Amino acid sequence: MGAMAWLAYLRLGICAAILALTPGGSTAQPSRPDDLAAALALPVASELVGARDVARFAWIENAAGVRNIWVADRGRPARRVTTYTEDDGQELSDLTLSADGASLAFVRGGDEEFPDDTLPNVTSAAVFPQQLFVMTAEGGVPELDSDGHSPVFAPMGHQLAYTRKGEIWLWERGSEARKLATVKGEVRRMSWSPDAKRLLFVDHRDDRSFVALLDVAQAELRYIEPGLGFSVEPVFSPDGRRLAFIRYIEPPAGALVGRPETAAYWSIRVADAATGVARQLWTAPPGTGGRYAATRSRNLFWSADGLLVFPWERSGWLHPYVVDATTGGTPRELTPGAFEVETFLLSADKRSLVYAANAGDLNRWHIWRRPLGSGAPVQLTGGEGIESLPTLAGDALAVMATDAIRPAHPELVTSSLSPLGKVAAARGFVSPEPAVFRAADGVEVHGQLFRARGPGKHPALLFIHGGPRRQMLLGFHPSGYYSKAYVMNQHLAAQGYHVLAVNYRSGTGYGLAFRDAAGQGRDGASEYRDVLAAGRWLAARGDVYPSRIGIWGGSWGGYLTALAVARDSALFAAGVDFHGVHTLLKAVPSSLSPDAQAAARQLQWEASPMAAIERWRSPVLLIHGDDDKNVDFSQSLLLARELAARRIPFRELVFPNERHSFFRHVSWLTSFRATEAFFDEHLMRKEASR
Repeated sequence: MGAMAWLAYLRLGICAAILALTPGGSTAQPSRPDDLAAALALPVASELVGARDVARFAWIENAAGVRNIWVADRGRPARRVTTYTEDDGQELSDLTLSADGASLAFVRGGDEEFPDDTLPNVTSAAVFPQQLFVMTAEGGVPELDSDGHSPVFAPMGHQLAYTRKGEIWLWERGSEARKLATVKGEVRRMSWSPDAKRLLFVDHRDDRSFVALLDVAQAELRYIEPGLGFSVEPVFSPDGRRLAFIRYIEPPAGALVGRPETAAYWSIRVADAATGVARQLWTAPPGTGGRYAATRSRNLFWSADGLLVFPWERSGWLHPYVVDATTGGTPRELTPGAFEVETFLLSADKRSLVYAANAGDLNRWHIWRRPLGSGAPVQLTGGEGIESLPTLAGDALAVMATDAIRPAHPELVTSSLSPLGKVAAARGFVSPEPAVFRAADGVEVHGQLFRARGPGKHPALLFIHGGPRRQMLLGFHPSGYYSKAYVMNQHLAAQGYHVLAVNYRSGTGYGLAFRDAAGQGRDGASEYRDVLAAGRWLAARGDVYPSRIGIWGGSWGGYLTALAVARDSALFAAGVDFHGVHTLLKAVPSSLSPDAQAAARQLQWEASPMAAIERWRSPVLLIHGDDDKNVDFSQSLLLARELAARRIPFRELVFPNERHSFFRHVSWLTSFRATEAFFDEHLMRKEASR
């Protein structure tokens, strides 16, 4: 297919997708089922939350871009409490329930990742606000409709604190909201004291952050032991008399990656809530775990028995530890073993640990519980599914569950798992298989293989995740972005491609040595060795056409996709690059000598796709939203100009006003249809032209 014919075909497909998904579109439905559209439209749940005192849960569901909130009680069917009907790109986020479960708060609009930045306007609407709502958990007319985000109910539920652009606001039922304070940075991790008299939060200021305590009645603000670094994860003691937080600094430029034994960079502080006087309770010793590492949820808890629970990589794996909040001493590991804990929290009585981990199966997460004192861990879930993000509501425990055919949905954990609401399943999906291979330097790499339908040889594809602090799993990923990528990998397998998703070094799930492997990213792109090994692993299979291997990925996966087709066009016959990074050049710290700065800049350049562009021969499809706040749109502009100048074949698909993780369902569907068409053109032919 020629370039003009391909563009005409793509435009036709895009128009058809938009008309089919836009209310009032008049295009007739295709005569055969659209399996990609159907699977991509499956409802995906997120932001599972629970009430403190009762067994009531709430979550957000996204079905084909239509986002709504659902509420479920133990023993009562789930119910939808909002009535949104359009794929309008308006996110729902910051969901929270009051302690008694009677009220819920949430944010509609804006960008949850950049809440105080410019507001996204994906549909070019005349009005595109960020609105904070408070309503009863049964639905109905909101009690509060205000600008803001990050709502936190007070312990008794009649007060709500929230923030916007460095301001802290207070709303009380029956009164107008009022501003309490203004800080210079972004307000994060806000929480109430047990007596509802103070607010504890982080004032984040880009290259530093401080813990602050706000007296609500007096509107008096104090910073707790401000320092040269990041103060994070503040938490009150159960009686509210003390608070604790983690203090860390980033290793300096030139610190040797892969050798954390050379120094220590973090500690735990405890302060008197009345006076603000703080002291260092414990500091990480030099050695493994000398740099601070966190899970994807909260990372510091205060137990009922005066213990602080926090994550540490002392063993080379991320695990929770406990230390006495008064005396300090040597921390005690709670979950020893060669696996990682993904998230953790304390039980309702604050005497046990509940956690998600890949113990016994590095490619799946399950839920465990163990006492903070003596006692062995008890596995609560298992099998072929994936369970993450344990959440408490009263004495009830729920998780976000997925498996090979069912996207993220909440399930109640009792003696077994039971769905809190209706669960949708994809049709015709295969169960991905674990794959293990080694890079040229001996590093063991894990992946998931989606076998192509049908007998004989097949073309093949690599999927490269972003992050890069991420791990793909043997089933739907709980995140919305990678849930969609999983659908696409399944669809490509159904169309006749072997697809291998690669968990390359610098990702999570396989320990500190793998995540912090030497020479990664701007220090030499060592993770590309794993991508190259994956391509060669596919090429060596007897059921793969070695000249018809493609690669696709987004964000850091887009970077590695571009690097692959630039450095090794002889192996990778085509690539699809979603919002990738194409030059890694950035400012070098002035703490380095001039010679060291020059060497660091050279490493950055050599790790960039741009450095290998003279060797680039394979065609590539570039996909990007031009309001991307994670990877600047200029990265794709730069690459397109350089490819055009060298007559390297490329195609482009641009979404005006879209963000990094596309906010509209139609943007994802259009992108994936374009991806399929591109690979079909270049890899599905009987003879792949090079």
